[in-house]
Amino acid sequence: MMQFPHQIRSRLRNSQTSGFTLLEALIVVFIIAILAAIGIPSWLNWVQTTRLNAGQNEVYGVLLNAKTKATHQKITYQASFRELGDVAQWAVHPASVEPTEQHWQNLNSFITIDESKTTLYQYSTNGVWRMQFNYRGNSNGRLGRVTVRLRNSNSNKQRCVFVSTLLGAMRKTEKCT
Repeated sequence: MMQFPHQIRSRLRNSQTSGFTLLEALIVVFIIAILAAIGIPSWLNWVQTTRLNAGQNEVYGVLLNAKTKATHQKITYQASFRELGDVAQWAVHPASVEPTEQHWQNLNSFITIDESKTTLYQYSTNGVWRMQFNYRGNSNGRLGRVTVRLRNSNSNKQRCVFVSTLLGAMRKTEKCT
């Protein structure tokens, strides 16, 4: 089908007016930048809080594991914690047995144990904190807490797990005072 010259000119004119202007594109980019500036810090805060809570839950689970094993096997069990280099580690074992290298498991890699605020019994020679539970699941004499915080973070956020009664009651808190 043959087109007439005024139809061709009309089509060319329409193709030049389609699309976005530079000003419209800049406005869209500016709006996206504002939304990102508002949203990214909130998202990073959420990620940090999630990592910290995961570390706290892991410590709580280790203590609960030691307490459960003590009641099931009817012997004193111990949950041990240490910082080895840049890695926080834990071990659950009978209290009569020293943890060997095979017993130790790494905590979440984003977490460190806050040495200044952890109040569990600490061996003076090897830097290991411990909590013992007797055959009834009661704490074996000493109460205390494990305080975790984010590794390589300027944030003062921390989480604690307390063994708060001689009966071995445990609780997790955000306030570590």
